Amino acid sequence: MNIVLVDDHQIFRDGLKRIFSEERDIKIIGEAGDAAGLFEILRKKKPDVLVLDINLPGRGGVDILHEVKRDFPKVPVLVLTMYPEAQYAVRALKAGASGYLTKTMASAELITAVRKIERGGKYINQTVADQMAEALQHDDAQGEPHKLLSDREFQVFRLIASGKTVGEIADELALSVKTISTYRTHIIEKMNLRNNADMMRYATEHGLFE
Repeated sequence: MNIVLVDDHQIFRDGLKRIFSEERDIKIIGEAGDAAGLFEILRKKKPDVLVLDINLPGRGGVDILHEVKRDFPKVPVLVLTMYPEAQYAVRALKAGASGYLTKTMASAELITAVRKIERGGKYINQTVADQMAEALQHDDAQGEPHKLLSDREFQVFRLIASGKTVGEIADELALSVKTISTYRTHIIEKMNLRNNADMMRYATEHGLFE
């Protein structure tokens, strides 16, 4: 099984390589720390599984997963991220991910996940499954305004709620300040909030921080 690893932390990638090196049938054929490196590898190699952290510098968020599935639809993706399942699991799976794990999982679960995905299956652990079931039971847009946001709006919302300025977010996402300001306006309108302080309060109350 050929695997590509994409995570912006070299130390974490090294840890993953050690885990996979214990499996005789698994080979790491490429690794990258950002979106540019990811797409360069995918243009040259065809992995059986892509292990992807969606929190990448400049091009993070679920939108990068959309682009991977658009340009390389046959490459199965396991999202491996620090974000708690409630924040991104459903969005990632809807965007085309074949599985979703957080970085707190045991190494044995990671191996199980990539093997299942390589065979064409889907992988979510029990925690994700329970949260998805709960979300289906309580999928009330009026009660959960952040569900009205697009993937990019949700990403910008979280960054604003974390205390970052419009300029800082523009630099991080490689977008213009005007574009981020437009996203901010849409977020405020969709969620019926007044300002950044309201966003911070909402994110805290709904457990939307990593």
